[in-house]
Amino acid sequence: MAVSAPSGKWDARYLGPVPHDASYYTKCMFGGAVACGFTHAGITPLDVTKCNMQVNPGKFKGLVGGLKTISAEEGAKGLWKGFGPTFFGYSLQGLFKYGLYELFKDTYMNLAGEEASAKYKGAIWLAGSASAEFFADIALCPLEMTKVKIQTSPAGTFPIPMRAALAEMSRLKADTRYPFGSLVPLWSRQIPYTMAKFFFFEYIVSLFYGHVFTAPKDTYGKPTQLGVTFASGYLAGVVCAVVSHPADSLVSQMGKAENKGKGLGQIASEVGIASLATKGLGTRVLMIGTLTGFQWWIYDSFKSAMGLGTTGGK
Repeated sequence: MAVSAPSGKWDARYLGPVPHDASYYTKCMFGGAVACGFTHAGITPLDVTKCNMQVNPGKFKGLVGGLKTISAEEGAKGLWKGFGPTFFGYSLQGLFKYGLYELFKDTYMNLAGEEASAKYKGAIWLAGSASAEFFADIALCPLEMTKVKIQTSPAGTFPIPMRAALAEMSRLKADTRYPFGSLVPLWSRQIPYTMAKFFFFEYIVSLFYGHVFTAPKDTYGKPTQLGVTFASGYLAGVVCAVVSHPADSLVSQMGKAENKGKGLGQIASEVGIASLATKGLGTRVLMIGTLTGFQWWIYDSFKSAMGLGTTGGK
């Protein structure tokens, strides 16, 4: 049930069960950090394998085979390379991604007004998520570059502990382009990914509450609402993986020593668009679908625990 705006006028910040004030946005930021940090770090073995499939497809031909190869050559610890920068990098990214999305969405709805917000809600979801991800990627970029370098460097050629790896990235910044050398390809990967992630999540949630669970949303218990959240997040994640995979492959290719100093266009031309779009895609669909489903579930579970209500379906 929505709360009333103090002015009595329509205000997007008062459409949910609690006012969207500074406390609300702060809690959403913390929930986003928890959701993204733990989920990304938890699938580090899949990420290590996926990155190696992208940069060395001749050696790493599939998920299971890639896992076995890395484990055989580097031991079980090789599957967890990059855990530290993954956890801290994506915690920062999630903090800005989710918290700023809530803020930008409310801001754009109020700028558009009640009628236009209802008519063009999809455009507002896209604009809000793109705006949030722009800032989230600036926070993520240095740690993402370090993660990729750790995961794709041949064993023994680059430090694995996070502090040593960050120091080495800084020392070699003329070659690695640290800390923001991958920001443009990161934007090209993450902004479309996040736009798809939030748009399709909100859209699928609205379909569930419009055609399956047709009673008012607040009449359903938390388990039902969180089940809708997970299903919507998983389906949105599959779309995200396909949309963002070519740019994700390009980010991985930039970590290869032989691509040092090459422009994005040259790398893309040499690797081929088809290869960028398909190598490691099956693994990434599995990874991102599961990842996105659990991210939304964790985020909305946190919001529910804080009394903020679940996302979407208004």
